Amino acid sequence: MLKVRNIEAGYGKLRVLRRVSLHVAEGEIVTLIGANGAGKTTLLNTIAGLLPPRGGEIRLNGADITTATPQKIVRAGCSLVPEGRQVFAPLSVEENLILGAHVRRQQEGKRALTEIEHVYDLFPVLRERRTQLAGTLSGGEQQMLAIGRALMARPRLIMLDEPSTGLAPLVVKTIFGIISRLRDEGNTVLLVEQNARAALHIADRGYVIETGRIILQGPAEDLLANRDVQRAYLGHGPANE
Repeated sequence: MLKVRNIEAGYGKLRVLRRVSLHVAEGEIVTLIGANGAGKTTLLNTIAGLLPPRGGEIRLNGADITTATPQKIVRAGCSLVPEGRQVFAPLSVEENLILGAHVRRQQEGKRALTEIEHVYDLFPVLRERRTQLAGTLSGGEQQMLAIGRALMARPRLIMLDEPSTGLAPLVVKTIFGIISRLRDEGNTVLLVEQNARAALHIADRGYVIETGRIILQGPAEDLLANRDVQRAYLGHGPANE
């Protein structure tokens, strides 16, 4: 579904991504793990069209989206749940969700809003809070809203940037359970996450990025068992299991 080949990107004179390549097959959860500053968010922003690449190629469902606008990329079936949630605080929960369907509404009109019932089924708490201002929600509820807003575009590929940041362990477990459910419902997921253990436990495959380069890739269970991954990202070695 997604093919990223030799992508170069950065900000001003700062070069962040250095010939990064990865792929995500339909129906997979693929996770990208790495330390702060490794280039994870930069890669998602580049795929989403928010940061123009300086080289390389990005294909979604076979179509070249390397230089496409964010709107065209959403229309092509890719949605991003940004780091920090970034909900529209002065608007209600339901207004946030309606905004998520904006690109589809331009083509489908009111039919685009039928997805809202699916979002409410996934996140019953959002149905209860539909008229509440998004800025008054808890961190976990805002993360659910951010995911729900992305789903309103009915993407085939959903990219999530650090969805567990700042959330209590029980809420993190709920969020990762929802991400697994999205895959079970036929969605494809590219997950950027510092909580490497939680991410690898639900992922099919994973990539490790350091200083803008992919240094390791493989099935999630192999990365969980890898000594270097354990020391750098899981906080222990095999002897401490």
